[in-house]
Amino acid sequence: MKPNIILASGSPRRKDLLTQIGVEFEVCPARGEEKIGNESPEEAVKLLASQKAQEVYLSYIAEGKLPQGDTWFIGADTVVAYQNRILGKPKDEDDAFKMLHMIQGKGHQVHTGVCIIEVRDGGGVKMENFCETTQVNLYSMTEEEIWEYIRTKEPMDKAGAYGIQGFFAQYIKGISGDYNNVVGLPVGRIGKLLREYER
Repeated sequence: MKPNIILASGSPRRKDLLTQIGVEFEVCPARGEEKIGNESPEEAVKLLASQKAQEVYLSYIAEGKLPQGDTWFIGADTVVAYQNRILGKPKDEDDAFKMLHMIQGKGHQVHTGVCIIEVRDGGGVKMENFCETTQVNLYSMTEEEIWEYIRTKEPMDKAGAYGIQGFFAQYIKGISGDYNNVVGLPVGRIGKLLREYER
């Protein structure tokens, strides 16, 4: 028997990825402010993912909305890191240009933190928190090519100011690791955890 799944994210890309692997789920986006300190990129995404999952889990408890059966609350957060510096979503077009100019022609890492809070129907709660990392290498881009990409508006809601699955695909030289992790959710690892749960 599969658990109920609550996705603590409004990201359309994460919704598409879970749907792609046949997972049925509800969406309840976390609304709280994201808070990190001086953590490494890997620790920062794990912390942000756990904040999201816990916020939604606690809201379901407070409102008495827990569904029947075992339930998983899944929080996720993705960042791009270049030389251990976190690149989040750009504030504006100039910020997007700075990020893309910094990483063009080079390699960087995409880290997605995932937190799964499993609530057992008979009582008991456990949490799994992990970070999946993918290495991404880019072709060089001219300043005009960067601005051409920014004019598509595609970079503005994405960590690192690019989406691997859109117009920017032409600048991807290669990746090492999970492609879907760069899109926003390592569904291979989540699918493996679900299969293990069902055994």
